[in-house]
Amino acid sequence: MQSSMKIISLLMTLLSSFGTSTSCPSGCTCNVNHTDCSDPNELASLDSILNQLPFDASYLNLSNNNFTTVEPGSFSNFSGLLHLDLSRNLLSSINPGYFSNLSSLLHLDLSRNLLSSVFPSSFSHLNNLEVLDLSENLVVRLPVNLFSGLNSLRELVLRENKLKELNPDQFKGLTELRRLDLSFNSLSSIPTHLLDGLQNLVWLSLLGNKLRTLERSSLEPATALQQLLLDGNPWNCNCNLIPLKHWLEWIVYTGGSIDSANCSFPANLHGKDLRSIPMEMFRHCYPLYLETRYPSAAEGHQVPAGSAGDCMRQRYRPVSVRRATATVVVAGVVCGVVCVMMVVTATYGCIYAMLMAHEQQQLVEGNSQRQQPLMVAKEPEQDEKEDLIPTIGKGAEATECVAWMAFPPEVCV
Repeated sequence: MQSSMKIISLLMTLLSSFGTSTSCPSGCTCNVNHTDCSDPNELASLDSILNQLPFDASYLNLSNNNFTTVEPGSFSNFSGLLHLDLSRNLLSSINPGYFSNLSSLLHLDLSRNLLSSVFPSSFSHLNNLEVLDLSENLVVRLPVNLFSGLNSLRELVLRENKLKELNPDQFKGLTELRRLDLSFNSLSSIPTHLLDGLQNLVWLSLLGNKLRTLERSSLEPATALQQLLLDGNPWNCNCNLIPLKHWLEWIVYTGGSIDSANCSFPANLHGKDLRSIPMEMFRHCYPLYLETRYPSAAEGHQVPAGSAGDCMRQRYRPVSVRRATATVVVAGVVCGVVCVMMVVTATYGCIYAMLMAHEQQQLVEGNSQRQQPLMVAKEPEQDEKEDLIPTIGKGAEATECVAWMAFPPEVCV
């Protein structure tokens, strides 16, 4: 039993030795399945490197070798290749068959070449490709169906090319795309339906292009977008950028990240970030938007309450209500009414105080008159006094009189 196991292991070792080349190309460094042939000490042809490359290589770096062309089928024997770097060469075009049989490829870097044209069928067979880098080439316009077969593509890098326009169906079918780099090209516009179907896109770079305006509807299909790079474009911050401004503010509010969108025009907004400009600066834009988006309202018809027009009316009101015309008029009317009421109240108070003072004075005079006696008792004359005072005699008469004066008359009788 043990002998049979030894024979099986020996056979597997022999088969692996025959099926896999264990040599490392001259001028390259090899580590397990990683082969790095960048910056070789001596110039070598692509064919000589590939002939010495192990068949089970999964990582191959061929950058900075000054390769001018790649023959179709050159990589057909390396079906397990996951990472291929052909950057910083002199490749001028990509022809069909360059990457045939590389169905497991995850990363492809073609940056800093001299690509001037890309054939539509160049990548149609790379069904499991996750990363495609075409940065720093000279691609003027991409064929519409160039990426149609890359259903598993996760990252697409088109950085530093000369792209001037993109077809609305350019990225159609890339449902798994996570990152899209269109920076440092010559794009002056983004098609409305360019990002349709890219519901998994989380990172988008539009750095260093020639974008002056950008429709909000061009970005809204990317519902998962969390990071957007817009710097380095000559943005014209006029009324047409108001929807984009609101959309950028919404992305930041929901936890996303926006670098900056600095205005180049008009002159009074030069250098200012679109997001930081108060809506008061765009208060003149509301009639224009009402006319362009709601023609019925421009003709005098009222936009129904609760509709998008009513929402727009609320959205584009000035940020500072202190300077709104209607607010100033209402405030003036209210202040005028308050002032009139204050004058009326003060006049009424004065009149009331005068009346009360007059009434109080009359009351005081009346009380003083009531306090004086109506009849003044006169003192009896001398004769009357003598008649009233009985003659007081001497002896018993005097005693009786004294007794009478001391007791009531009825007692004295």
